[in-house]
This record gives sequence, structure tokens and C-alpha cells, in this order.
Amino acid sequence: MIKTGNPVISIYTEMTPNPETMKFVANKLLYPGKSIDFPDAEAAKPSPLATELFGFPFIKAVFIASNFVTLTKTADAEWQDVTPSIRQFLKDYLEEGKVVINEDEVVTVKKESSNEVAADDDDVVKRIKELLENYVKPAVEMDGGAIQFRSYNEGVVNLMMQGSCSGCPSSMITLKAGIEGMMKRMIPEVKEVVAEAE
Repeated sequence: MIKTGNPVISIYTEMTPNPETMKFVANKLLYPGKSIDFPDAEAAKPSPLATELFGFPFIKAVFIASNFVTLTKTADAEWQDVTPSIRQFLKDYLEEGKVVINEDEVVTVKKESSNEVAADDDDVVKRIKELLENYVKPAVEMDGGAIQFRSYNEGVVNLMMQGSCSGCPSSMITLKAGIEGMMKRMIPEVKEVVAEAE
């Protein structure tokens, strides 16, 4: 008798520019078109998956986006020691069809600022968000992270780094040389781009 039902899940890993984070990519969508950052176990309540991942003593932060999970480990753990157990855990979790994100609870926790254009955004903010969505998001997602728009005030764009971008040594270079340079060229009103600390 052939057992049908849940698909076979495969998980592969990708290094990120941040040595403390690893990207675990699944052949299944986990959080289609969205991302959510859990900087600590306390914040992970809306995600049963993140909550269980924080059960591993070496997990410091969890970031979930479209088809991947980016995990930040403690400095005393080595990726080669812990990766096999995390991959197996994720494979089993997803094959059992368990809940990744409880969308109802996400809304109640806090409405995070996003890169989606809102009706009351002024022209500059609309252009900043469109630029983030179309140019920045695809690039940083490849590295297992995300960058969220926070605010714009008198030429200064405030962004929040998430996933592998948070605390990554090269993220400041990305922010200043990459994003700030592009924004200044494409949106003359932008004078500076800064990162908001978590």
C-alpha cells in the first residue's frame, strides 16, 4: 500500500555573509511573499515553528520568509555540529504539516512597518518603498535576510535589518555602499540611510 499525503520535504543550507547565521531552504513555501523576524524566544509566540526552534539551546534568533528559515546561533556553537539536527527537525516538522506561522497572532502582536505602499505615504516614501521592494528585497533575501522600511524624515531613511542582515559585519557596507548609494541616485531627496537597532 502506497502512503499518499504529505510531500517529501528537502532542506538544504546556504551560508550567508553573516558567519553566525545560516539559511535553511525548503522545497515548500513557508510564508509566501512575506517575512517575519523573531529576535528572541519571547517574540516567537505567533510561530509554533520558531518557538520549537528556540528550544535548541544554541539558537539566538529566527527569521522566516517565503521558502526559508534563517537561524542565528550563539557564538559557542559550530554550524557543522548543529546543522544536521536542525535540517532533520525542519524536514520532520514540515512533512508533518505543522503550522509555521499563526497569522491571527501576528496581527495581535504588533503591526510591523512594512515596505508596502500605504495610501497616506507621501511621494518620496512611496518611491523609497518601491525601490526597497523591487531592488533591495530580492538581493537581501538571497542572503537570508530582509530590510524593512521604518521611517523617512528630512532626507534620512531609517531601515531595520532582519534575519542574516541583523548584526552582520557586511550589512553596514550593504546599507551604506549599496542601498544608500542607489537611493541617492534614484531619489534625490534622500540624503542618508541609517539602520535602526533592534
